[in-house]
Amino acid sequence: MHNRLPLTQKSTPYWWEAAPVRPVPVQPLAKTLDVAIVGAGYTGLAAGLTLARAGRSVAAFDAMNPGEGASSRNGGITSGSIRPGYSVLTRRFGEKTALAIEAEGKVAREFLYDFIRTENMACDFQLTGLFKGALGFDQYEPMARSAELLAKRLGIEAYAVPHAEQHGYIGTDFYRGGTVRMDIGGLHPAKFHAELLRVALAAGVTVHAQTPVTGIKRDGEAFLLRTSAGVVRARQVLVCTNGYTDSALPFLRRRMVPVRSRMIATETLSPEVMARLMPKKMMMGENRQLGFYYRPSPDGTRILLGGRDNTRDDNATAPILRLRDGLIELFPELENVRLSHTWYGNVAMHRDMIPRIFERDGLVYATGFCGSGVVWAPWLGTRAANRLLGNTSEARTAFDFRPPAFVPFYNGTPWFMPAVIQGYALQDRLAMWRSRR
Repeated sequence: MHNRLPLTQKSTPYWWEAAPVRPVPVQPLAKTLDVAIVGAGYTGLAAGLTLARAGRSVAAFDAMNPGEGASSRNGGITSGSIRPGYSVLTRRFGEKTALAIEAEGKVAREFLYDFIRTENMACDFQLTGLFKGALGFDQYEPMARSAELLAKRLGIEAYAVPHAEQHGYIGTDFYRGGTVRMDIGGLHPAKFHAELLRVALAAGVTVHAQTPVTGIKRDGEAFLLRTSAGVVRARQVLVCTNGYTDSALPFLRRRMVPVRSRMIATETLSPEVMARLMPKKMMMGENRQLGFYYRPSPDGTRILLGGRDNTRDDNATAPILRLRDGLIELFPELENVRLSHTWYGNVAMHRDMIPRIFERDGLVYATGFCGSGVVWAPWLGTRAANRLLGNTSEARTAFDFRPPAFVPFYNGTPWFMPAVIQGYALQDRLAMWRSRR
């Protein structure tokens, strides 16, 4: 373990410095709505915007302040990654669906970038590219082949970076080469949410902050939503809760497992250090089960790094030290650098590990982003809204299929996650041992 400097100054997200999460003005509760949306993060607001512009009366209800969950806590990397690889997708769903899922990732990223431009969103978006490091030469070869296939199949600028050229992309000797995708970039997640909220409110979406939905039941051809502010009747309901699903939605809660993802931010680093460690200012990832994701801050003055946090209480010392040690393993020259912030948020994992839209008992769900919600949440929120509008062509998506399978013996408390994380850690240690032999 490295020396233990005082760990951090702040336990709130670094992103909140420039874009603090705030309540929205209280609005009267409508007695009837065309569409009620549960959740006012990226998904719910993108859906609400589409519905409001189509002339529907729509309100989004959030148990916290809008964006206070994952939408303002994530790494801001526009990866749109899907955890099961292409071969696993093909085996599980067939080649046609696997190809469609891969192709939709390209379209979803393009949609996001166009959306940011069209709506004039000031969210520090930069199309920087992403470097993904290989732990050993045994990983490098299949990663290089995958990059070549990606370029050939989808026309994405993707290529391998051999070990000898690695320092042109990242100032570390930890990896043995890697790959680059140039269709991935970074944004300021809290600013993006704030801009999405601004646009949605201007379009006529009513947003109720700190107003949890406590129950939903069918009422003839419509639904009654019981909220902390009263009861509202809605013709349609869209559920967009993801990693913050609670007991008001028992069907979804048994399928969405909230997993903590924690981030750290360094203190301000010199321009010389940043140029040496991140010469191309790319987003960064790596190829291990409990891998780190990291990036330069939008202003290029510090490094932000994130990874899994297997704790279930408020004692953050161990997960902070794990991230700090990971940072130093990558960049030994940062051993004495202090951290300015640490924070965590919930990502929603489930047994299929693929985002989706589905319908059950008349409720439509857009959820299950598994840590890649910056791209998938606005995309599937928009798709789901078009489904409610009956716009068949604009609702079409490869992610519209059955609900995720339920998790046995799970009722909302992820008691099993520490053991799962330990299993992944063992796999990573074995992979590192093999790669370094």
